[in-house]
Amino acid sequence: MTTTDMEFLHEARAFALTLAHDVRPLSRRHFRQPLGITLKADASPVTCADREVEAALRQAIRERYPEHGLLGEEEGGRIAEGWTWVVDPIDGTKSFICGVPLYGTLIALLQEGRPVLGVIDMPALDECWVGDPSGTHLHDIPARTSGCTELSKARLFATSPEQFAGPDAAAWSRVAGAVAMRRYGGDCYLYGLLASGHCDLVVEAGLQPYDVMALVPVVHGAGGVISDWQGAPLRADFDGRVVAAATPALHREALALLASV
Repeated sequence: MTTTDMEFLHEARAFALTLAHDVRPLSRRHFRQPLGITLKADASPVTCADREVEAALRQAIRERYPEHGLLGEEEGGRIAEGWTWVVDPIDGTKSFICGVPLYGTLIALLQEGRPVLGVIDMPALDECWVGDPSGTHLHDIPARTSGCTELSKARLFATSPEQFAGPDAAAWSRVAGAVAMRRYGGDCYLYGLLASGHCDLVVEAGLQPYDVMALVPVVHGAGGVISDWQGAPLRADFDGRVVAAATPALHREALALLASV
């Protein structure tokens, strides 16, 4: 990355954090209130809050960086050859609908399809992680992964066991049977917890680019590793499977049980 790119990334980091802060009131206004809920073509729910937050994100990005690519969960878009913003207005819509505060707003910036800046903002919890090549911070506090290197000592998370079917379910069971502790629930919050050392391993499947792109710089900047189940870097065309680990050694152990899928 050139000096010019790094200077721009510093500017973009400040913009992304301001943007996350500015849209917080939009989701908070609807949280634990009566909601109009509809189902998308894939049977996943969407609310007026999802649409309102994404519209605000898109407008702000278009006004500031009209030449950049833009991809969002609700309105689609494209990955450009240069810089692209990828947004998920409410990651964890089911949690949001059920009044669970573990929903987040995700903002990512990609350079040539590679995630280089990520924000995980948790509006109901007042917690916000930002990651880029200079590191990851929770608010102004540096975030670091736990340093766990062994599956037998690891705390494992997934959002739901329903993510896994067929061979994926068998692979999940192999990993889950090898760790010290396993828990479910959390969506994007799990990756913030991993970045701050509160869990050691996250394994998921069935994810989309807007679910994942912001997570990559946050995990990497905190010293962790995140990839697909074959160990390849996560790009927009990944297959939906994700494994994030506190250390390279733990990542290798997890991949050994996952990569045969």
